[in-house]
Amino acid sequence: MKALVFHRPKHVSVDNVDDPRIEHPRDVILKVTATAICGSDLHIYNGLFPQPRSMTLGHEFMGIVEEVGADITTLKRGDRVVVPFPIACGQCFFCAHHLPPHCQNSNPKHYGPEGGLLTEKGGALFGYTDLYGGYDGGQAEYVRVPYADVGPRKVPDGLSDEQVLFLTDILPTGWTAVDQAQLKGGETVAVFGCGPVGLMAMKSAWIKGAGRVIGVDIEEYRVETARRASKAEGINGAKDDPVEAIRAMTEGRGADVCIDAVGMEARRSIWKKLANVIHGQVGSIEVLETCFSAVRRGGMVSVVGVYGMPYDNFPIGQFFDKGLRMWAGQALAQNYVDELMELIRTGKLRTDDIITHRLPLAEAPHGYEIFNKKEDDCVKVVLKP
Repeated sequence: MKALVFHRPKHVSVDNVDDPRIEHPRDVILKVTATAICGSDLHIYNGLFPQPRSMTLGHEFMGIVEEVGADITTLKRGDRVVVPFPIACGQCFFCAHHLPPHCQNSNPKHYGPEGGLLTEKGGALFGYTDLYGGYDGGQAEYVRVPYADVGPRKVPDGLSDEQVLFLTDILPTGWTAVDQAQLKGGETVAVFGCGPVGLMAMKSAWIKGAGRVIGVDIEEYRVETARRASKAEGINGAKDDPVEAIRAMTEGRGADVCIDAVGMEARRSIWKKLANVIHGQVGSIEVLETCFSAVRRGGMVSVVGVYGMPYDNFPIGQFFDKGLRMWAGQALAQNYVDELMELIRTGKLRTDDIITHRLPLAEAPHGYEIFNKKEDDCVKVVLKP
């Protein structure tokens, strides 16, 4: 079969690879009908997460069940399903406590309680390095789905692939960010990063009762997408100081909730890059620092942008003085996918309006390049195997 394979940083190609096969009675083999490139894929593409061997990427995919393992009774050949990106067994302590990204059984080689840099990681993720399970991803013609009686959800008739594809990751990730903020109604929510996750967080904030939603980015075309697709007020951080702008919009207090949907790949000055070298760090917490300044005292900072290592300049003093609350982590995707599917089915939530590029799988390397470089006003790339 054909698959998009990571070989080394900045080098991916569509190769012929072995077809996946049933390896466990709870597996299914899925014929992929749609998949997408995620901002998290760029962490591997850019070398921020180490991956020494070649690997099929992709954790946003859906398709039609081709083959089922002996223990699968919930699915049959021909079922059309969407697959949440965390791989969860459904039976361990953390799965029982509705924390699927922390599954104890899906990542046996590298799982542990510490959450270290190169060891003791959380549960497995599709196509997201050996540290997170080493499972090949879904940017391919076929994919093996383990614990298939837990993750995949059947797609109702009448819904297109593009309507439901983002239930795999970016929609439940944006929803998680807002849900963890525990809105009461009427809050001002500022979302840093008008990429796919940020856009979904903005859409989610309105549904959850926000009174005002603000999108912040340094690319004008992404700010315009936030205004158009998510009905948010926009701030271009390359032109205006977002902290001062948000305070001016909130009588000097700051936003009730700030969401970091960027993570460690924020654009850095040459001085911050030099500081990274000195301190042995990769990436930046610049967006998180900005959130701490832009949120009001007693407010909430919700972090769904990915961070992969410790940083020496974490502003704990500011966090303490302002009395902030904070939540961070991988999306609790399985917890929300059914609720979100119903919102899409009933027309209360639209997700396909952020797609800017539709490409055949053969052109996936080009998709990675333009998405990474923010060329051609690229917001979201969907691939068709």
